[in-house]
Amino acid sequence: MNEKLNELLQTMFKEATVSTDQMIYGYRITAKGKVLSNRKTQKKEFVTLDHNKKKQYLLPEGTVVLPLVDLNVMKEDGSIVKSHYDKYRQINRFLEMIDDVIGEEQSLKIIDFGCGKSYLTFILYYYLVYVKQIQCEITGLDLKEEVIDACNAIALKYGYEHLKFFKGDISQFKEQDSVDMIVTLHACDTATDYALYHAVKMNCKYIFSVPCCQHEVNNQLKKDYLPIMDQFGILKERFSALARMPFEHKFYDTMDIKLRFWNLSILKILLKIY
Repeated sequence: MNEKLNELLQTMFKEATVSTDQMIYGYRITAKGKVLSNRKTQKKEFVTLDHNKKKQYLLPEGTVVLPLVDLNVMKEDGSIVKSHYDKYRQINRFLEMIDDVIGEEQSLKIIDFGCGKSYLTFILYYYLVYVKQIQCEITGLDLKEEVIDACNAIALKYGYEHLKFFKGDISQFKEQDSVDMIVTLHACDTATDYALYHAVKMNCKYIFSVPCCQHEVNNQLKKDYLPIMDQFGILKERFSALARMPFEHKFYDTMDIKLRFWNLSILKILLKIY
């Protein structure tokens, strides 16, 4: 090595530094062609990886969550299915948005209007009851009897004692006392309007709503006013959802608008009102 180093210093370089695990060697050639050298002990420096910390999710990987397993997001050993990791992150983000506002609540009474198959409802119940240790009662309401029967069977299988589902029309819903939160993620047509109406009437502390098919506003838009919206239905639908938000804001101190990709093709607007 010394011979090769001398050759390089004589022909191509004037200085060289060689590092090993233990030492650092320095070489320099003088104007007279003499090679000078020095050495010093290698200082072991530890590179901080704080900026590469693994994301701490509210539902951590490795803890088996039955609704996530049945949703094919999680395997039976608690690991996440790689192809569904985006959905795993979205579910955790949904829980984070709820966790941000409920603070130190010790008990919650929740109604999920237009619950559908209730994938997120089961996960929300698990998080509030088994992770947050909150006394929680969730009621799901939907028009489809077969869906309600299936959801009740799943709740029984999981042992979710205070998660119940009922068939019913949101427009005919009779207000209840002490409802803390309204969730409406799947309510279509004017069902979202009725859900928000009942939430305001019951003076709910928290509302999490995805405005969907805002026909009440949609049908009142005149095509002569903005012709482009008549050409592109998605623009009319999104505008209708945005146009009604100030009405909810009138009744609550704080309203956040979150834009979320619930899947790769559909952008949803989530209202967080509290």
